[in-house]
Amino acid sequence: MSYCGLNHIKHRKIIDDMVEKEFITRNNESWGSKTIIKYKVSEKGREILKQILEPYEMLFPRSEIGVDLNDDR
Repeated sequence: MSYCGLNHIKHRKIIDDMVEKEFITRNNESWGSKTIIKYKVSEKGREILKQILEPYEMLFPRSEIGVDLNDDR
């Protein structure tokens, strides 16, 4: 979850909803005595990305420089 910034405990409902709606897939892997949960974007999730986020990015492209939060202008 470090890739997208969601906290597995705090955002559990959001993550579960995304798995239920098949936007992402959940894979549990054993790692010694622990279990690691890995998530992956599904094909359905990629389609949503193309339908919603790509047109948004065309309308409002990201600045390559970034935003200066200390700029008072």
